[in-house]
Amino acid sequence: MTRKPRARDIGLTFGGTPGPFNAITDVDNVTVGFETVIEDAVAGKHKGLCTGVTAIIPRGVSGDIAPVWAGIHSFNGNGELTGGHHIADLGWFLGPVMLTNSHGVGMVSHATVGWMIDRYPEVFEQDHMWCLPVVGETYDGVLNDINARAVTEAHARAALDGARDGPVAEGNVGGGAGMIAYEFKGGTGTGSRRVTVGGQGYDLGVLVQANHGSRDGLTISGTPVGQYMREDLVHPRETGSIIVVIATDAPLLPHQLNRLARRGSIGIGRNGTSGGHYSGDIFLAFSTANPTAYPWHAPDVMTLQALSDAHLDAFYTAAVQAIEEAVINAMIAAEDRMTVKPAGQRVRAIDHAQLLDILDEKGRGR
Repeated sequence: MTRKPRARDIGLTFGGTPGPFNAITDVDNVTVGFETVIEDAVAGKHKGLCTGVTAIIPRGVSGDIAPVWAGIHSFNGNGELTGGHHIADLGWFLGPVMLTNSHGVGMVSHATVGWMIDRYPEVFEQDHMWCLPVVGETYDGVLNDINARAVTEAHARAALDGARDGPVAEGNVGGGAGMIAYEFKGGTGTGSRRVTVGGQGYDLGVLVQANHGSRDGLTISGTPVGQYMREDLVHPRETGSIIVVIATDAPLLPHQLNRLARRGSIGIGRNGTSGGHYSGDIFLAFSTANPTAYPWHAPDVMTLQALSDAHLDAFYTAAVQAIEEAVINAMIAAEDRMTVKPAGQRVRAIDHAQLLDILDEKGRGR
């Protein structure tokens, strides 16, 4: 994996203490995989592809099938995260979290069911097991011929099979390949924070698929940089979406994870979005603590650990900080792409040098 520059690499600073990778994979056992589909136009087939799939596996690929406790929040519902009703009602989900484009949701869900059946054949053969994949989407139809429906079952399974721990690729990769943020090239970004409560250390990590925001609102390090970066504007209004996945190893219960997920609204707001009508802003939080058997084999009475609600403030702060940084990481790592609808316009990645000059001249420091 070729490492792209990140926000801290160019001199930007953020609150809080990140983990060693400053990524969602700082949460033990969480793995991430990508499959990116980029192809020039092919006459009679498609107008150009820039899309893909991201796979987040909460408990990695080892061990038995087990749910993770979860919470969900829709700040603005002009988007989709499948499995959300199940999570809202029962407070857990099984299997991976998948991110792709709007027209790829069905195929990625189909592929994930197949991967789960192949991964845990005895469970599906012996029990009345079913799979409700968690699949989120944002629209990449400006930079990708989304109607070609190029994301295949093989792409989704490759992302799942390629999931690893360690550093996470950012920018034009996976489901974020064709995304636009604040009218600059957006995409996949990640970040993490260390949290200490009650003398115990925990990790919280996030991964975002950033496809949201208008230039007018872009704020970095407290400075309204979008007001000074007026070249190559793309949209007259906010028309994209963002999916945020928050992971932690802290023992949080579903009602606490619902509350944590809601803080995603503040995290994305730090960079200036107001959550426009056309933006689907959906947040998922899960905890890898309290592993238990899947529902058919769960005990009649379960014993779970949970932090006191009074400790949640530290996790709220960590999530807001990590989300703010992850969105900027997605933009800093991104690369220019040409549009397919309308054809021929360049969507530029944010200019690092120009950004730093504006922060030095107009800002409150970095």
